[in-house]
This record gives sequence, C-alpha cells and structure tokens, in this order.
Amino acid sequence: MTFTRQILVGLALGTLTGLFFGDKAAALSWAADGFVKLLQMMVLPYITVSIIASLGSLRGSEIRTLGAKAAAVIGGLWILALSFAFLIPVTFPSVQNASFFSSSLLEQRPAFDFIGLYIPANPFYSLANNVVPAVVLFSLFLGIALVGVERRERLLDVLKVAKDAIAAATRAVTRLTPYGLFAIAANAAGTLSLEQLSRLQIYLVAYVATALLVSLWVLPGLVGALTPIRARDMLGASRDSLITACIAGDLFIVLPSLMQAAQQVLGRLRPGDEEPGRLTEVIVPASFNFPHTGKLLSLSFVLFAGWFADVPVAPSDYPALALTGLVTFFGSLTAAVPFLLDEFRIPADTFQLFLATGVINSRVGSLVAAVHTLTVALLVSCAVTGHLRWRRASVLRYAGVTAALGVLVLGGTRVLFGSGLSPEYSKDRVLASMHLLNEPVDATVARSPSPAPATSLPPLETIAARRVLRVGYLPDALPFAFFNQQGDLVGFDVELAHRLAREMDVTLAFVPVDRDHMSAQLADGYCDLVMSGVVITTDRAREVLFSESYLDETMAFVVPDDQRERFASWDAIREQGALTIAVSDVPYYVRRLRELLPRAKIQVLEGGIEQLFDRAAAHADALALPAERGSAWTLMHPAYSVVVPAPAPIRVPLAYPIAKHDQALAAFVNTWIALKRKDGTIDAAYAHWILGQDAAPRRPRWSILRNVLHWVE
Repeated sequence: MTFTRQILVGLALGTLTGLFFGDKAAALSWAADGFVKLLQMMVLPYITVSIIASLGSLRGSEIRTLGAKAAAVIGGLWILALSFAFLIPVTFPSVQNASFFSSSLLEQRPAFDFIGLYIPANPFYSLANNVVPAVVLFSLFLGIALVGVERRERLLDVLKVAKDAIAAATRAVTRLTPYGLFAIAANAAGTLSLEQLSRLQIYLVAYVATALLVSLWVLPGLVGALTPIRARDMLGASRDSLITACIAGDLFIVLPSLMQAAQQVLGRLRPGDEEPGRLTEVIVPASFNFPHTGKLLSLSFVLFAGWFADVPVAPSDYPALALTGLVTFFGSLTAAVPFLLDEFRIPADTFQLFLATGVINSRVGSLVAAVHTLTVALLVSCAVTGHLRWRRASVLRYAGVTAALGVLVLGGTRVLFGSGLSPEYSKDRVLASMHLLNEPVDATVARSPSPAPATSLPPLETIAARRVLRVGYLPDALPFAFFNQQGDLVGFDVELAHRLAREMDVTLAFVPVDRDHMSAQLADGYCDLVMSGVVITTDRAREVLFSESYLDETMAFVVPDDQRERFASWDAIREQGALTIAVSDVPYYVRRLRELLPRAKIQVLEGGIEQLFDRAAAHADALALPAERGSAWTLMHPAYSVVVPAPAPIRVPLAYPIAKHDQALAAFVNTWIALKRKDGTIDAAYAHWILGQDAAPRRPRWSILRNVLHWVE
C-alpha cells in the first residue's frame, strides 16, 4: 500500500471511529495533539538552517533577483485571492443574528505590533516561543550577511549536515502520519457540533466550495499556464503534504515536505541542477510570513458577518477592506478579524461565528495555504531560472476555464441556498426556553400585587415562622427576572432566590414590585427583599438598605446595527450634538448621562423597553441600557447591537434592596452573598444567564453507538 493510501485509510477509519463513538472519541485528543507537536518540533530548526545555508550559498545579484521575482509573484497571487474573496458574497441569502453578553464588548483591542512580530530583539526568545516571522527575519539577515564572509564554505558544510539530519528526523516523524491523522479525524468527527454546522452552513459551504476551486484548479492551473509544470504533477508530488495540512489544520508542520515536493517537481525540469531546489529552501519558509491565499479568502468572513448582521460592506469599501486586510493579516486571524469587524462597523458579536467556523475553515484554509506556498516556490524558482514564460494561448485557455468553473461553483452555490438551504434565526427561542440550572424549591408566583401578610416578628423570625421567603421581582428585568415561554419565572436573580430559599429551608413566594414604590413595599412587609437586577443609587440608598453588591453591570447603548459606529466612543457621541437618548426612569442614570452628554436630549421612558425596538415608532437615537441586559434584549431584536463607548467602561453595581429597619436580614444576606462568591454559585449563574453558556440543553453528539445501536444512553 502506498503512503498516500495509508493516509487516506487512516483518515477514513478515523472519521468512521468518530461517527461510531461520538463524543467518546475525544479520548483520542491526546494522540492528535501529540502528533501535531511532533511535527512542529522539527519545523523551526529546519527553517532556520535551510534559510541560512541556502542564502549563504548564493551571490548578491542572485539574492536581488530572487527578491524582485518573489515580490511580483506574491503580489499577483494576492490580487487573485482577493478577487475570489470578494466574489463569495454573491452566494449569500439574508438572515439576522445576535448573541449573549460577551466580555469582548469591554476589551480594548491592542494595537497590531508589527515590529514585535517581525524584528527579533532576542532571536533565542523568538526560537523558544515559536515567533516564526522573527526567526525567519533573523535567518534572512544572517544568510545574506554570510554571502560576503570569507571561508563561508566551512559553515555551509556544517549547516548542510544539520539540515540533512533534521530532514531525516522529520521523515521519521512523517511515517506516523496515517496514525496521527486517524486520531485527528476521529476526534473532529466525534466532537463536531452538528447544530453549530447547521447555523453556519451558508458561510461554510460558500467558503469551502471557493477554497477547493482555488486550491485544486486556480493555483495549480496558473502554474501550468505559466511554466512547463503540469497542474497534475504539482498536485501529485505534494498530495501527502496537502492532505496532512488539511486534516491537521496547520501549514507550519508541512513546510519541510512542501520544500521537498517543490524540489522533486523542479528536478524534472533540469535534472542534475541543484539551483532550483536550493531556491525553494529560501522561498518556502520566507513566504510563510506573508499573508497567503487561505488567509485572504478569510476576508470573505467580514463580508459574511456584515451580511449576517444586516450591515453589509458596500462594494465601494472593498479596496479599503483589501488594503486593511493585507496589513492586519500579517498577524493572526483571531487578532485581525475583530479589528476588521470594528473597522467596518459590523457588530462585534459576529466574531463568535468566526470562532465557530474555525473547526472546518482552518483545515480547508490550511489546504489553500499549502497550495499557495507551493505555487510561490514553483513560480519564483521558474522565474529566476528562466522557465517562466508568457504563452498567450495557455493563459487565455486558463482564464476561460477559470471563469467557467467560477460561474459553475459560485452560481451553483447560490442556487443551492436559494432552494431553501438557509439558517433560521433562533436565539430568541433559545432565550425564551431557558430554565433554572438547579432543582427549584416549591414556589408560587403572583402576577399582580397581593396584600402583605400581617406579622409582629422581626424579618428573619417571620421568614422562619411562616417558612416562606417573599421575594419581590420586576417583570421586565431581563435577564435577571423574566417569564420563559412555559410561563415560568426564571433568570439570574430568580436562580439565586431559589438557592437562598433552599439554604434557609423555606419555600418561595415571588411577588411583583413597582419600581417607583419599591421602598414603601419593603417597609410595609409586602416582600422581604427584591431580587431583580436592582442598581445601587444614591437616591435609593436613602430609602432602603442594600446588600453587598453581587455583580457589576456596564453602562452601554443599544442601537440599530447600522448606527453602531456613531456610539463607539464618548467623544464620537458628543460630537453629534443633540442626540435623543432614551433611558429607564432611574434618576442616577439620567443625571450621569446628562453629565457625560450635556448636549443630548435625555428621554425618560414611561412605558416598557419593548417600544424602543420599533424603529418606525421610536423617536430615540439610542437606548441607554447596561450591556449585560442590553445583550439579552438584542436576542429578541437581532437588528440591534450593544455598544460600550470607549475608552473606559463605566461600571454600575447591583444589590438586593431590603427594608431600612431590617439590619439583621441585611447582615444575613451579605454573609450569604460572600459564601456564594466563594463556592462558585454566582459565577455559575453568571455564565448561564448572562454569558449564555449551556443556554440550550446539551445533547450528546450523534453516534452510531448511541443513536443506531443504542448500546449507551
């Protein structure tokens, strides 16, 4: 059996194993991670030695020629990649999206450190910490400096021996590829979320179809049109490397084998001539540091995110997106994509979608990156050695086939989506179907005020005597207290109220409170305390006792998606003059906004928050609402986004109001809050109700073992 067939068999068996065992296949993750690390172990030393040895053996004129040819080839491939990235949106239908609160709303993104990434103040630190661009730049400088050094042949001989030794070790590790890919495929097939794939199928299908077109025809076909190398020979020589890069989702680990594949193909053009092979040992690792076609195709995600959030990027902005993307993609995609989303006024919560697509896109993108790297090596080597020729008939034929395949792939994908393959927005149903994390205690929920029970005992003794804790709630306090689609009262503070009652060994009686008469209702004994996301304010502190703060909220604005940029900073808001800002009837909020935005018109809400989400009827430019609860409202109204103005978030504490005379109950609740902070109860409730973790019930991953054979529950 050939090595390629062994790889394919390992891949197929791994996929079947994952489908058979489902999430139990995660037990193989250690083998998958170990295989990738074994491959990584040899790459950086190989790159360093290869660049120094290869450049050191060249003449100065050869280095200048190599640099000029490489710049022209890489620039041409960038244009080609950007063209396909900007064609992907023609396949998209229309949907909406929103997400739970994320701490990324509060983070100030660090500036891109181009110097730190590429200039190694300490090359040994860069080697130890796998800072590949800095290591390559160090190797390039050292290799070029070696050109003018006398007796360089002695060092070159040593470097050649070291390179051969590392290559031999790499080949030994590569023999494990079928087993490593088996573990990777089993882990991925067993743990991949089908629901996640269904939600993102539009982008996944469009991206994968375009990426396969580019990697299997556009780039190899370009090599075939401009050089004597046939596309099938190029792909045939590198198929093992391409499969490994795709399954492992890592270009870095196949750089040595890509060098060898390029040398094999170029060796057929000029048998016995070592110069083309020597050039690839410089071109392949050096090109790794520049944005490749796989990265540039990821620009299509920015266009997808804009389409998904109903704030599409206009074609007139494509040149700016292309230039900005080229610069930012010198770094990592996880740093570049959030920057681009902000730069083009796309809701930041769509970045979560990008992370969700990484399971598949990183693998397909690595395949494109590997083909791109091989294409650069072959085209530049042929340009330097005189094998690159402009043959009009070949180029025209290549252009015609590429155009026809592009229309077929992109047009076919668009027809597929138009026939019904489009995601349905469901986050509102997820929020409405949320339930309490823990088993609730016996509880009654009143929808309208009921008379306060008469008592002459102190509050704690009253609760113990009647064995009922009366908790006041605000019906519109999403996500702290709200009614789900089954009519049950749920939410962050409702969760904690059940925990408090359980630990007091009493039942619960939830009663609605009026925000304007809360202090009077507490003083009359209508309820023992209010647990409903109540903000601590100076005015309220004069009328009620507040428990210790159990959570901080962040002052923010809820705005239409297309208005997000207008509220990105306090300075930007002030510059707009007389905006109308709606705010709940909380004097603290009103005063604070008037201090921060003296020229704005502050509109105090008299009805519910829901009215503000009707753009035709609403007269406000924005709704001032804490980011944590504003995010929950955007789940119900995905055409809106939450914006936390820069530079520094303004925090507002939440606590539980208690009657002014109930010192003993306040002290008890303070002690209880301190305990719940220590034992993780508050953190667990925050993760569920605010961050949305496990908002939808987790179901075991589909597997043959569970769903077909029914051997496990």
